[in-house]
Amino acid sequence: MDLDALLGCVTTTSCLVTQTTSGLIVGMLLFLVAAGLTLIFGVLKIVNFAHGTFYMLGAYLTLSATAFTGSYTLGLVAGALGMALFGIAFERLAIARVYGSDVLMQLLVCYAVVLIFDDVVKLVWGADFLAMGMPPAFQVPPFFIAGGVVPPFYVVLIGIAFAIAAALGLVLSGTRLGKTIRAAAQNPNMVSALGINTYLLYALVFAVGGGLAGLAGGLAAPVRSLTPGMGFSVLIESFIVTVIGGMGSIAGALIAAIALGLIRSFGTIGFPTLTEELMYVFMIIILVVRPSGLFGREVV
Repeated sequence: MDLDALLGCVTTTSCLVTQTTSGLIVGMLLFLVAAGLTLIFGVLKIVNFAHGTFYMLGAYLTLSATAFTGSYTLGLVAGALGMALFGIAFERLAIARVYGSDVLMQLLVCYAVVLIFDDVVKLVWGADFLAMGMPPAFQVPPFFIAGGVVPPFYVVLIGIAFAIAAALGLVLSGTRLGKTIRAAAQNPNMVSALGINTYLLYALVFAVGGGLAGLAGGLAAPVRSLTPGMGFSVLIESFIVTVIGGMGSIAGALIAAIALGLIRSFGTIGFPTLTEELMYVFMIIILVVRPSGLFGREVV
């Protein structure tokens, strides 16, 4: 524990800007993964334990597509679209068969997918750590804000994540499709009785969730190492985000992800050996005060 270092950082504008930016990067990546996880649970009441696999495959697809096309933008599109299609296939071929089943059965199906695709990644890309490196377009001098160093790629990543958060909020609250999705989350039988194809709706939800996770993996590829099983750690953290924000709440996931990102960033300075534990302490505090999460609905 080094509280003097933490105090010195928060009172120094350069350190404050740098650590806040680093925290937002972590938080925005977590949000993109957790948003898909939250959306799937909110509509289908399925806890997708294989969601980290979408993130991992999205990162590897982005790596390969970028190398093939020479364009990181096309690589991101390939990673996101590839995982959206993978999400549809996963929902139709696996998850659709365990709707209404015991949670343990859903867990076993998801865990089997995790094990299978961890091995698929080893067969296709190898078991060694891979690094994409920063795309050429972002190999430029960083911005300096109040003495803090902010790489341009970080600004773009944060902007993309906030734009997606705004788009999700607008679609879910202000469009017919969004209202249909929210209605299906509340009463799927009634939505089906009104003539709406709920099977297509469920596949669409999984496509969006998978696409968001794949996009997060693609955005993480330039700043993180790629390795088989990389989706597990982000899955755990995404579950923490989902629980803190409230199961099924996109706004809650955004706020929780930003909070956890900042906790990790500043925690490395003040509590370098307890950074991981701080996330769980924060989760416990929130759940003690509000068991349903920040924006979750109380069960009565």
